[in-house]
Amino acid sequence: MSYTINQTFKDADFQDIDARTRAALADNGFGVLTEIDVAATMKKKLGAEMPPYVILGACNPQMAYQAIGIEPRVGAMLPCNVILRAVDGGVEVSAVDPVASMQAIDNPKLQAVAGEVRDLLAKAVAAI
Repeated sequence: MSYTINQTFKDADFQDIDARTRAALADNGFGVLTEIDVAATMKKKLGAEMPPYVILGACNPQMAYQAIGIEPRVGAMLPCNVILRAVDGGVEVSAVDPVASMQAIDNPKLQAVAGEVRDLLAKAVAAI
């Protein structure tokens, strides 16, 4: 089972895909709670160069509230990470597959919520 939902954009501008990703997430009920510019962090902390790589911590409040109500410690696995990274000839967007990441928790009700979140993230990634 793949653990991410992916789409690659050939000959795309990183900033354009970033803006389109944020808009698609918002259109599907997600807010961006955190943002980590991995490339900038690696440059600052290690002096290492790497292509653009950003992690967006996306959260659908309604789904998160429902999941926490079912399994209070599930917050340790939230928010849903979405990465944007420069690849040869374009930009790749990858969103975590919540069903894959929640397999460690044996709770069918939580798995059902994870499936709903996966569907919303897949819709968002497809809409970029």
